[in-house]
Amino acid sequence: MRPAALVTGAGQGMGAAIAARLAADGLAVAVNDIDAETVARTAERIGGTAHPFDVADPEAATAAVEAIGPLDVLVANHATMTMGPFEGTTEAEWARTIDVNLLGTATLLELAVPGMVERGWGRIVVIASEWGVTGWPNATPYAASKGGLISLVKSAARALGPHGVAVNAVAPGITDTPQLQVDADDAGISLAEMIERYAADIPLGRVGRPEDIAAVVSFLCSEAAIALVGQVLQPNGGTTRAGV
Repeated sequence: MRPAALVTGAGQGMGAAIAARLAADGLAVAVNDIDAETVARTAERIGGTAHPFDVADPEAATAAVEAIGPLDVLVANHATMTMGPFEGTTEAEWARTIDVNLLGTATLLELAVPGMVERGWGRIVVIASEWGVTGWPNATPYAASKGGLISLVKSAARALGPHGVAVNAVAPGITDTPQLQVDADDAGISLAEMIERYAADIPLGRVGRPEDIAAVVSFLCSEAAIALVGQVLQPNGGTTRAGV
């Protein structure tokens, strides 16, 4: 029987690439996103199953995980982000960002972990962000939520490591996903100009690709990564080089 994985936020972009990579690795992949159509397309393409739900809704998340069955791998890739000046951030923006990015992830861990602990094996990868390490003035709620995820990962890893469950985070740098359109709109420039501007500040000379991140996640879900527990890997082309 193939190991079972749930990848959230996998309707497009980075999540879709991660789901495809894990399917290619031989896992039975359950695909989640809030949009049913994008989830269905990804699931069909990789031979997985579609589970559209809002991760900020604990009841919906519980029903989905019960429908999927015991999970061996959880990749929490979902996220929401708004951009604008710090002083202009609304209460609603703060609430939605924290509910989705941080509390939604915590809920999924609570749902997935008991079965992993019972079986003595599990892999959890949380997609944080470079901005959760460095901060970002025009995306304060997002950066704060991603910083919270890093602390969640470190704490969960200490609790679950003794039970054979490895919890780690990936903090990507700027990556070429549909999310960059939000950045471009905030900057008042085209998407192509936004990508070029970001690439100019990256030592590697290009923004990240979804497949770059998928490769890191694949490694963290493998037996080869068993010594990595509570770590934050930063595939970002060299923009930050210090661990957290």
